[in-house]
Amino acid sequence: MKSSLLESSGLKIDYKAALVEPWSPYVGAILLLIAVFTLMISGEFWGVFGGIKLWGDWFNHLIGLDAVLGLHEPDSPLTHRISLMNITLILGAMAAAMISRQFRFRRPPALELVWGALGGSLMGIGAVFAGGCTVGAFLVPALHASPAGFLMLFGLMIGAVIGLKLLMWTLENITWGMQAPASKTQSTTALALYPWLGLALITAILWWATSWYGSEDSKLASRAIIVIAGFAIGFIMHRSRFCVARAVREPFMTAEGDMTKAVILALAIGIPFASLIFQAKLLDPYLAIAPRFWLGTLIGGVLFGIGMVFAGGCGTGSLWRVGEGHLKLWVAVFFFAWVGSTTGALLNKVGWTAAEMNLDLIEQSPLGIQTFFPDLLNGWGWTYVVVEGLLLLWYLLVRYNESSNRFTVV
Repeated sequence: MKSSLLESSGLKIDYKAALVEPWSPYVGAILLLIAVFTLMISGEFWGVFGGIKLWGDWFNHLIGLDAVLGLHEPDSPLTHRISLMNITLILGAMAAAMISRQFRFRRPPALELVWGALGGSLMGIGAVFAGGCTVGAFLVPALHASPAGFLMLFGLMIGAVIGLKLLMWTLENITWGMQAPASKTQSTTALALYPWLGLALITAILWWATSWYGSEDSKLASRAIIVIAGFAIGFIMHRSRFCVARAVREPFMTAEGDMTKAVILALAIGIPFASLIFQAKLLDPYLAIAPRFWLGTLIGGVLFGIGMVFAGGCGTGSLWRVGEGHLKLWVAVFFFAWVGSTTGALLNKVGWTAAEMNLDLIEQSPLGIQTFFPDLLNGWGWTYVVVEGLLLLWYLLVRYNESSNRFTVV
């Protein structure tokens, strides 16, 4: 009996460590790499903005703006691969939040809802210029050894500094809408029910992926891996609080660098492994590199960086917080989608984002071209030196800032 109680107590401790207490961002970074590499080996890549923009296309379609903007009837959100990845990411974060009893609808002050709308709008415009968000224009291109990913990071840093200064100005000069609504205490019944709802959601996802994998429809069968990978990414991001916006913003705000170092670790390990996938020709690296280098990448990075500071999250950071119940991020994602769709359609109409192949068989547009370090540096040897050197420089600057606060702006 005593042994049983000890075992029960031990299991409870293990349960809390795995599913209630937050994971280290470094654990999150490694687990995310596994999920992303699973996609890459399957011939897919991680994306976010394409799916969010699709949701905006659907909204423009519903309100009748699609004809004016020149939009075609959008694909189904459940079969469009990046939209599906986003939906399952939200569900993964929701399941993690419920299991850890951290799910609740959070009503922010009115001014924060305005910030969410402003931040989401700027992220939508920035993502169109850059050809993606912090995933599609920074993390994934950097993982694919593209200079565009590193230039996007530089733009995000500039935007984060500008955004923090503007945000501090608003806090000092605007008093309207700062009163937080009274929060409601969650019932004991709801808190007791949440873990079971989370486990039910996991079961439903497994059934969904299994049924699609066994489908005679080849398109649905190929989407099964996306259902699992998207859900896993959302679950991991919630548990580890993994957020690229925080990785870029925190060194300039508090000098804290753990999340930044986790991103650096993910890229330092991930780039050599990704290179093996490309050399084995399991995935074309150019598929996830937008023709935006350098003008679109830099402009988009700055605008997106400002937006993510006001929104309180980037593309994925906003999505997993939606799954956690943050109403501000619901507003941010709505405007991210709608303004992204509208801006994308308008820029396409004037020809700024229209891509075409050049003589080197890479895509180009008025905002830039596709770039890939191995093609620029004649192979992977110098590519490893350059990209790992850039990551080492970033790490050294972060470590220096942690001890000196040299780059903090607030």
